Amino acid sequence: MRTTLIALCAALGLVAAAAPARGHHSFAAEFDATKPIKLRGTVVKMEWINPHTWIHIEVRQPNGRVEAWAIEGGPPNALFRRGVTRDSLPTGADIVIEGFQAKDGSRKANGRDVTFADGRRLFLGSAGTGAPGEARGPAERR
Repeated sequence: MRTTLIALCAALGLVAAAAPARGHHSFAAEFDATKPIKLRGTVVKMEWINPHTWIHIEVRQPNGRVEAWAIEGGPPNALFRRGVTRDSLPTGADIVIEGFQAKDGSRKANGRDVTFADGRRLFLGSAGTGAPGEARGPAERR
């Protein structure tokens, strides 16, 4: 009986430990480093959720059609440490996002840099994901 209880507790501990890892991924698992993308759009909403933030934007195409895009950013805590707050990307702001498109061709991308109409820039990347040039910080110049 005691052995069964110990085995059950160990199994439950492993399942509980694996649950958070299930939702996290490396850059290379979902995004394509050979498909850089530059999107000009309007912020619809910003989600401050773990393990990554998400910026939802509407991008107007040359034919007038509007596409909804979801842009993955770094973890909320990493962005906060860089000075990015919930007020940094207000709904309705016109922005340009540079990043890398999803491997599956969907309208998702891993965001790297955000540029506002007034020229201000934010670095959205997260370290350790394998994204191209991830070591470059917001203070670095191009």
